[in-house]
Amino acid sequence: MRYAIVPVTPFEQNCTLFWCEKTLQAAVIDPGGDLDRILRTAEREKLQIVKVLVTHGHIDHAGGVAELAERLGGVPIEGPHEADRFWIEGMENQSRMFGLAGVRAFEPDRWLEDGDKVNFGEVELEVLHCPGHTPGHVVFYHAPDKLLQVGDVLFQGSIGRTDFPRGDYDALIRSIREKLFPLGDDVRFISGHGPMSTLGEERRYNPYCRGD
Repeated sequence: MRYAIVPVTPFEQNCTLFWCEKTLQAAVIDPGGDLDRILRTAEREKLQIVKVLVTHGHIDHAGGVAELAERLGGVPIEGPHEADRFWIEGMENQSRMFGLAGVRAFEPDRWLEDGDKVNFGEVELEVLHCPGHTPGHVVFYHAPDKLLQVGDVLFQGSIGRTDFPRGDYDALIRSIREKLFPLGDDVRFISGHGPMSTLGEERRYNPYCRGD
């Protein structure tokens, strides 16, 4: 599997393209906006986008989902967990709050649960439900490459905010310690914002996680 990170929106959110090297079928994870930039990246790599994946319902991650799926001829939308339905149904309110125009709510074709699998081409991603930043946040893991897309669960040197509605600091720390760290110190991850890191680096040096 290959990937490309495409920063989008004024929040510099890391939209990510994952694709199968053999078939060039791709999934777009968290298209928060700047859709032309995302589509140019896919065109440059000669990719066929076959689904849109969503880690959670915040506007910088999900604000462009409805439009992108429509522009791609109705490709399926998968994720997040249904506990984030209230965020997605409130997308237009988020739009007004943050001044991002043209944002619409959507209904995923598939709400994701912990342990689900997501497929495109010959790639299979594992789904981990990691609540805390939002109650329905999910993470996508490609085991053969030891690569995670963690959305806003974990960052280099920090963790996701929990001061939004239905955020839960204790749940977030449990998600990191019980769902992510057991995958192994050598697992690399792409965050929703900022640079990549490894689980081992964060377990050792992240002040929110150190010592576990």
